[in-house]
Amino acid sequence: MLENVVEFFKNLPAKVCTECGEKIDEQSECYHNTCEKCNCI
Repeated sequence: MLENVVEFFKNLPAKVCTECGEKIDEQSECYHNTCEKCNCI
């Protein structure tokens, strides 16, 4: 049986910056893969 959709998304690992590995605070409609610090360099 399929997992509850909400539980599925709650259990996903945190998104991390591809440059420095720092956790990214995700926002809706946000598809970047670098943190603000690395994005501004």
